[in-house]
Amino acid sequence: MKIHEYQAKQILASYGVPVPRGEVAFSPEEAKAAAEKIGGSVVVKAQIHAGGRGKGGGVKVAKDAREAREIADKMLGMRLVTHQTGPEGKIVRRLLIEETLPIDKELYLGIVLDRAIGKNVFMASPAGGVEIEEVARKTPELLFKEIIEPGMGLQGFQARKLAFRMGLPAPAVRGAAQAMTALAKAYEAIDASLAEINPFVLTTDGKVYALDAKINLDDNALWRHKDLMELRDLNEEDPLEVEASKYNLNYIKLDGNVGCMVNGAGLAMATMDIIKYAGGNPANFLDVGGGASAEQIENAFRILTSDKNVKAVLINIFGGILRCDVLATGVVAAAESLKLEIPVVIRMEGTNVERGRQILQESGLNFTVAYGMKDAAEKVVKLAQ
Repeated sequence: MKIHEYQAKQILASYGVPVPRGEVAFSPEEAKAAAEKIGGSVVVKAQIHAGGRGKGGGVKVAKDAREAREIADKMLGMRLVTHQTGPEGKIVRRLLIEETLPIDKELYLGIVLDRAIGKNVFMASPAGGVEIEEVARKTPELLFKEIIEPGMGLQGFQARKLAFRMGLPAPAVRGAAQAMTALAKAYEAIDASLAEINPFVLTTDGKVYALDAKINLDDNALWRHKDLMELRDLNEEDPLEVEASKYNLNYIKLDGNVGCMVNGAGLAMATMDIIKYAGGNPANFLDVGGGASAEQIENAFRILTSDKNVKAVLINIFGGILRCDVLATGVVAAAESLKLEIPVVIRMEGTNVERGRQILQESGLNFTVAYGMKDAAEKVVKLAQ
């Protein structure tokens, strides 16, 4: 689950990471009031779940509260397009009004799980303010790493080593090291899957601040953090993904035109691969799970076909816990309820497969039964074209 910058900063501040003074605003008047409270010049920052906001016009400096209101009036409601939003962009519905700082250096801090070693890794770089992927690709020698041992956290000596390697002056090392260890504590405590401060700045008076912050939370651990679940902003998520989450369906929208409904994440990935191999493009990842009911199948079908880009659907089911006759019943009910017109290719194997195929063939609906994944992929790609 992604959260906004201002929410990430509130969490980090509670663990001792220094952040600039700032307040969230949902209207021009609130932006003006926040700027008056902060005093002097302020930064008006659009709050969307995407990077590159500055280049897209989503970060502006206002010299006073009056100008902050004017900027907020133009920024709220705008469709902000960045390299991460895609051409459709995102509507700006909230702003962060924050104090300006006298920046001397821009650095980078981040924590992510390294799946190859099964441990979290703390990353730091003196090349802050740019995408860390670019740093890793063009100047990997400027990306420093420390492994966080499970149960130990980021140790003080590791944080100090990173601070010195980033070129921080000696008087600023202590504050930077404290901020790093606080970031690591926050990351572990909230079960984050990603935590970034970019840029992490050194000011001209020798202090350090998280000028920007990004936190992704592990969905599988949210049951332990009911308070953090309240930070979810449904406006920032794809409507179909939000709808799918209501029915415990694992759905991710993609850019293709072949809809996929599969039981099991591994089989779903293989199905997407074979569609590509057959010359098509999957429109989604959809795992209905091993024990899906007919009702869940119907909801999955409705969500899948709500995507206007979908021209044909491939249902690929291995009937174990989810019996093939239950699947077929759910698919027929969904097709009749939705008055489905697009072609549907179904490949099923497993428990009660013959009964399932019989239900489909006797339905009189626009179903194509496939035998094997290769046959299914070729048929659905041809129908989608």
